[in-house]
Amino acid sequence: MKNTRGRVKVALIILLVLLSVFLIFLSALLIRTYTFSAAGNQDSSYFDRSHAAFAANFSESEGKLLLDNLKGALRIRTVSRNATDFDISALEEFGDFLPKVFPTVFSSNLVQHEIIAKYSHLFTVRGSNDSLQPFMLIAHLDVVPALEEEWDVPPFSAEEKDGYLYGRGSMDDKSSLMGILQGLEFLLKRGYIPCRSFYIGIGHDEEVGGNNGAKNIAKVLQSRGVKLSFLLDEGSVILDGVIPGLNKHAAIIATSEKGFATVNLNVSVDTGHSSMPPKETSIGILAAAVSKLEKNPMPRMFGQGPERGLFEHLSPQLHFPLNMVMANLWLFSPIVSRMMEKKQSTNTIVRTTTAVTEFHAGIKANVIAPFARATVNFRLHPVHTLDQLLQQIQHIISDERVKIEVLQHYPSLPMSSYDDTSFGYQVIKGTIQNIFPEVAVAPGLCIANTDTRHYQKLTKELYRFIPMILKQEDVTRVHGVNERISVKNYEEIVKFYFRLLQNSDLSSLPSSRIPSCDL
Repeated sequence: MKNTRGRVKVALIILLVLLSVFLIFLSALLIRTYTFSAAGNQDSSYFDRSHAAFAANFSESEGKLLLDNLKGALRIRTVSRNATDFDISALEEFGDFLPKVFPTVFSSNLVQHEIIAKYSHLFTVRGSNDSLQPFMLIAHLDVVPALEEEWDVPPFSAEEKDGYLYGRGSMDDKSSLMGILQGLEFLLKRGYIPCRSFYIGIGHDEEVGGNNGAKNIAKVLQSRGVKLSFLLDEGSVILDGVIPGLNKHAAIIATSEKGFATVNLNVSVDTGHSSMPPKETSIGILAAAVSKLEKNPMPRMFGQGPERGLFEHLSPQLHFPLNMVMANLWLFSPIVSRMMEKKQSTNTIVRTTTAVTEFHAGIKANVIAPFARATVNFRLHPVHTLDQLLQQIQHIISDERVKIEVLQHYPSLPMSSYDDTSFGYQVIKGTIQNIFPEVAVAPGLCIANTDTRHYQKLTKELYRFIPMILKQEDVTRVHGVNERISVKNYEEIVKFYFRLLQNSDLSSLPSSRIPSCDL
């Protein structure tokens, strides 16, 4: 009997210990959840105070003007096909177009305009307080090609239909380019004199790497000893219905971007007559290798990079228990990543993605192809290195006849700051909340590549965001068919930059939030 009582006593003690551990563990989860909830509700009202001398209210004539100006930009076919194939006449036409639609910008004694690398543009806007470190806004004027027969409207017609403006470049990236300059134009016409100097850089070849435009703009600034407080480019948007479990819009300020690697897979064999084929041809070998890559995606890395900050900051907007799950990705990331990989739009932030983009083989219908080549583009998760990628490719294919050749590689960019003391991030966030007060704001990851990589020597604070509202149905329009932007949203974009320029005049982010000079 004593032995039985002793065993019961030990069992009760063990049960109490396990229960205590569980309660402590649950408390830790709830505390972490509450911590993010508190952080997500911090006050940003200082950007609503009267230091912004000019309210973002446009007259009816200004609303028509800003839309007409964007239409004019969309009609110019500034297409980049590759690093050496540009429509030079279109680039020159765009250069002539800008002074016509932004006469105040080009005539102001506060603004210096320079042509860089023949077709890119650099604007220097002088502020009244030289002690403040300048910032920079960048965009690009080139667009990807568009096949007219696939579109519902001609891609360079800038046709307005059902409240939307259709045209190649309406999303990427002429809305940002024109919005920046339009915001500055309206401010200057109202008598605006900035406190903090700033730069506007417009590259002409971003779609093919930016190695002539943005790269040379950055070199010019670097040669002048310029150091930037922060830089803002395209690369992220306001998402509507894209993030699972979130019932409101989410403005994602990308603090980093994916790297990429372009790889050729090459197979060479002895050629011969098709009447006496070998067991496997070069095409068959390569097709099998490509099939293996598509069937075996790269490992999940969700929660190991800047995407973790995105979901932790959005967790206060979610209902229990999803908010607890997202606030504790250190524990739940394997479950969340399995859910997210099921959707094309969210799988891209879970892992390095694999896209077979080209396949070349064969010389004649009755000749065994002596050579086959496939090009594969990988968009690297920020913690995924090139060496790891190459080892995984080799392991997945497991065929020594397939030779791997790296054509191009850019590592992921370092993550920029996004805490309460981060001036650039907080100015961007506060401006978003000025124009879109109901939108949740969070740091995140840009899944594509931008011109920001060329400016790394000027600042560590590189951000990517346009206040463009993107629904799930619009995701494929970027670089795709029927690219468009709503008329209302474009006016909001102009208002965003109009307000951002004024908000950037704060000298710092102290608790008092005092403007840097009288406005």
